[in-house]
Amino acid sequence: MDDKRRFALVGTGNRGTTMWGRDLLAGWRGFVDLVAIADTNALRAERARTMIASNAPIYGNVDAMLTETRPDLVIVCTPDDTHDDIVVKALESGADVITEKPMATTVEKIRRILDAEERTGQRVDVSFNYRFAPTAARIKELINADEIGRVTSVDFHWYLDTRHGADYFRRWHAYADRSGSLFVHKATHHFDLLNWYLDSEPDTVSAFAELQMYGRKGPFRGPRCKLCPHKKSCDFYLDIGADPFLDALYEQPSEIDGYFRDGCVFREDIDIPDTMVANIRYHNDVHVSYSLNTFQPIEGHHIAFNGTKGRIELRQYEDQPWETPPEDVILLVRNFPKGQPPVERIKVPHSSGGHYGGDDRMRNMIFKPGIADPLGQRAGARAGALSVLCGIAALESSRSGTQVRLADLMPDLFEERSVARFAAQSSASAGRR
Repeated sequence: MDDKRRFALVGTGNRGTTMWGRDLLAGWRGFVDLVAIADTNALRAERARTMIASNAPIYGNVDAMLTETRPDLVIVCTPDDTHDDIVVKALESGADVITEKPMATTVEKIRRILDAEERTGQRVDVSFNYRFAPTAARIKELINADEIGRVTSVDFHWYLDTRHGADYFRRWHAYADRSGSLFVHKATHHFDLLNWYLDSEPDTVSAFAELQMYGRKGPFRGPRCKLCPHKKSCDFYLDIGADPFLDALYEQPSEIDGYFRDGCVFREDIDIPDTMVANIRYHNDVHVSYSLNTFQPIEGHHIAFNGTKGRIELRQYEDQPWETPPEDVILLVRNFPKGQPPVERIKVPHSSGGHYGGDDRMRNMIFKPGIADPLGQRAGARAGALSVLCGIAALESSRSGTQVRLADLMPDLFEERSVARFAAQSSASAGRR
């Protein structure tokens, strides 16, 4: 017991209850001990505690939880705009932090977290599980091995289907002041992947974004799906009662805080775009073409790296109306084979667990001692900051019609002293659990 991480879970929505609650205890119980659960909605916290199969005390106040239970790790799974307050309080109490992505939603909130991490000497991990997916790791290995030479450009396009994509517009994510828009909330995953793949930092962003399907573009609207007079004719109707998990976690608890899990996707006050494109220039002169679409008949992504010696390409299917093999196929195409195959089809089998095994591999890296990290998959606060800044720059560019430099948004992050400080922190904490 003395060797276990004593952790507190803050936020008992879907992700907190499953990934960082039930599943963490089920698979890593020998390494962690849940000592507290915190949520502003007491009934949701009670329901989550039952699902997690824990007897940890429940708190409605983070300050009281930190004072009374003294966890050495706090896992933050609350709405995005609240992350910074909780992360800073946890760091100042002497705890390390794992925060769900995005780490924060504004420049000021990013700065608060970075300053607190430096001031306290504690560590922030950001939950970038896509880095740990087996296919992503294999692509990183191919790039590192110089298989396509120097990468010059990347084509990266992400597709959300009408189930997953629409769900963001039912929830609090549909408001820019809560989520930073999907350029921040969702694309932070994708921007972090690019930063990690390319081993560089984004410099300048130019973007376009529009609301094309949801919000005020809808043909009708109602108070919420459960009470909507249009439920029989709405393609996006969600019967929350048909999902026991969502019903238990959100329906009756909504009487406490008024948060409905089946909000109308056509609410007129939705203020985030649903169709987004961005061009990104990196410090190492790589140019990226990126897009995010939220109402497709398919789920997954396409990515291609164009290099001086060839090209790496992947089309990953996550959900689509046809059969696909239980594996990903990476295409490695060479400009000048010189005795090697001009094309290699590298098969990467899907692993069990969320994100094709990425969730499990990330939890292993964080909680099991002695696991090497040769690909630099474990992500800290600087990685979290850069991915969010890229999203903030994209949203600002789409609104202003101008190119946005990340260094203009947060000059102190790109100062030579700051870069060196985070490199030293990363090195010093590499062996910490």
